[in-house]
Amino acid sequence: MHMTEKKKQLFGTNGVRGIVGELITPELVMKIGMAVGTMRPGTIAVGMDTRTSGPALINAMKAGLMATGCDVIDCGILPTPALQYIVMNRYDAGVVITASHNPGAYNGVKVIEKDGTEMDDDGSIEIEERVFSYNFDLKEWKDVGVVIPEGDLVQKYVKGVVSKVPTNIGEGMKVVIDPGCGAAYRTTAEILQSIGCQVFTLNAYPDGNFPARDPEPSVEGLAPLADMVVGTGAAFGVAHDGDADRAVFIDDKGRFVEENKEFALIAEYMCSQRKGILVTPVSTSRLIETVVSPYGCTVDYTAVGSIYVARRMRALLAEGKPVSFGGEGNGGLIYPDHQFCRDGGMTAAMMVTLLTSKKQPLSSLVDALPPSIMLKHKFHTGNAEKILAAVQEKFSSDSLNLVDGIRIDRKDAWALIRPSGTEPLVRLYVESPEQATAKAFEQEILSCISSFI
Repeated sequence: MHMTEKKKQLFGTNGVRGIVGELITPELVMKIGMAVGTMRPGTIAVGMDTRTSGPALINAMKAGLMATGCDVIDCGILPTPALQYIVMNRYDAGVVITASHNPGAYNGVKVIEKDGTEMDDDGSIEIEERVFSYNFDLKEWKDVGVVIPEGDLVQKYVKGVVSKVPTNIGEGMKVVIDPGCGAAYRTTAEILQSIGCQVFTLNAYPDGNFPARDPEPSVEGLAPLADMVVGTGAAFGVAHDGDADRAVFIDDKGRFVEENKEFALIAEYMCSQRKGILVTPVSTSRLIETVVSPYGCTVDYTAVGSIYVARRMRALLAEGKPVSFGGEGNGGLIYPDHQFCRDGGMTAAMMVTLLTSKKQPLSSLVDALPPSIMLKHKFHTGNAEKILAAVQEKFSSDSLNLVDGIRIDRKDAWALIRPSGTEPLVRLYVESPEQATAKAFEQEILSCISSFI
């Protein structure tokens, strides 16, 4: 069987993730380290988010890497995109100990390739096979690796983001930042201050107990941020997940900006600056197509997961095709002139640039977007294959995209039926500019799959 036909068992869409003491143990992390060191020998940069289990697990990772002869650069606590920026074209690989947006009981491992992108499925499967079979290239005592001190490498990332926007573009703009006690507790404030913003913060300290809110930014969890935005008269509030590869926003009126609308605003700005292809998963709102098409930009759809978006962007560029932007409808946006990964700090800086360019409040820009109604369902079922077969037969006369589940595209609506890669779940998304159209399409699909759920 070809490797790409095999399924991952430990790795999900974004690395290995689970509850500490259950799936995620120092033993497993050390084995992953030995596998990574065997596959990518050389100098490896490691980092972590603020979780309480981080120090135990990062030391296990360093032990595994050094046992295979790798030298280790310990970057400490930093956002995942910061480690990716540090690794890019500088080290042989990187590893982040993080569970991203999951609650504090979770932790995990993301493996970064030397080009700064997350390891692909084939590489992840090879790690798993080595872990399961204990197939590692362990060195004898005189050839083990060492930890190399490198100073504060996070500043390279901060300066890298700042260099991508005009000097002092945020002069006089008030912004409130809520990193949620996660890995961006200092980086986003430094970035926005460096471009001229007056910055207010809350939850801007490292605490793996996440006392203020969950690492996953939510409307409820960001209520204090919304109050602070209104109270300070800020242009916007920005919040991050645990490892800050995503950014979500509160507008100047204290309203949560739904992530697809955030994506649409920044995509429209990016495509106004450079014509090309925008890459995004099949789960993203069609609002993106609507706002970028007037600039001559087209949308290329991938499987769900930022790694597939990033690698597709690279592949298109390698073919000589122009790529303007990429990202997901969850606040994870990718800037090809900067690096090929989701970057919450860069997105915060880009929002400053956008608002300065538009000379309008964020609330006005959001309200001016075309209407969009998205309905979402999640079904616990073991009948994913039967559901997909039934849908493909029922809607065979429609335009279907089968890159990840089944996306049905119509002139006035679209829908996605997609099984989870890690759980016995099937997700359904339906979107239309009109509520009635969305509901009618939803009922069509539900009547088709009702016997399987």
